[in-house]
Amino acid sequence: MDMISQTQALMQHPHVVIATPGRIKVLIDQNPDIPAVFSKTKFLVLDEAGRVLDVGFEEELRVVFKCLPANRQTLLFSATMTSNLQSLLEVSANKAYFYEAYEGFQTVDTLKQQYVFIPKNVKDVYLLHVLSRMEDMEIRSAIIFVSTCRSCHLLALLMEELDQEVAALHSFKSQSSRLSALHRFKSGKVPVLLATDVASRGLDIPTVDLVINYDIPRYPRDYVHRVGRTARAGRGGLAISFITQNDVDLIHEIEADVGKKMDKFECKENEVLEEITKVYKAKRVATMKMMDDGFEEKAKARKAQKMKSLAEKGLLNKNNNKRRKRETTSSAVNCSRVKE
Repeated sequence: MDMISQTQALMQHPHVVIATPGRIKVLIDQNPDIPAVFSKTKFLVLDEAGRVLDVGFEEELRVVFKCLPANRQTLLFSATMTSNLQSLLEVSANKAYFYEAYEGFQTVDTLKQQYVFIPKNVKDVYLLHVLSRMEDMEIRSAIIFVSTCRSCHLLALLMEELDQEVAALHSFKSQSSRLSALHRFKSGKVPVLLATDVASRGLDIPTVDLVINYDIPRYPRDYVHRVGRTARAGRGGLAISFITQNDVDLIHEIEADVGKKMDKFECKENEVLEEITKVYKAKRVATMKMMDDGFEEKAKARKAQKMKSLAEKGLLNKNNNKRRKRETTSSAVNCSRVKE
């Protein structure tokens, strides 16, 4: 919806408003009549609270909170207990009611979790092999998760060169393009959705037979969210993780937190590598196409705009401090492992 339509809808004083913090802030800044709409709010619900309470939303939430009455009830929903939520719980221990229905990181018993241990330079070859076996494996739909928008865009171009029908979903795409990709996948027009973690939660995709972790996520909770797209509502499902030599520690951490070992996905290496020349040629073409469509320039411009926005909000130093703290913690953990 455009902002004019949203402003008109808000001025009708609806009983329920569902929105992102950023859009609410923009509407409040642009129309002095909007704050009054929220002055009698009884309930504030923050879904995915762990992410919403991150420092990146600090300014937006401050503007929204100023419009809300002090006697409202605030409800925070999250599938995982992050450091932000833990700190909030400790600060408000005498005032907050805390209900934990999610205990640890768990996956359902109907989900088969498998892995393929491969060199990084042949991941695309193995991906094509798995996709070519979908029909034989009676798999109708699959989501492939990658770590970055760049990888998602390049992989989409590669699959196009290899005559694979896919839709791509990442944050570099416009909202209309994302909705179109999601609709094509949900309607069955394309059997495969390429996505970053933007598709790992919050989307209504009822039936997915296969989840492929093309890139292994950094945190176990992200793995749980990803594989949770399949084996829903009592149905079975399959998750295959592509593991390279750099991912071993991550996989061990995931298995320890989930409490389940992954099984090996059986495939014959000689059959897989039959397509290696075809895939390598297609990837060269896909890489040139990505250069031609100016993706790298767009990525640099977007990063510069993000840094400028953070600097204007005074959040750049906070983010740098958090990053240094994570790196220090990671180094300490690695050192302890070496000593062990």
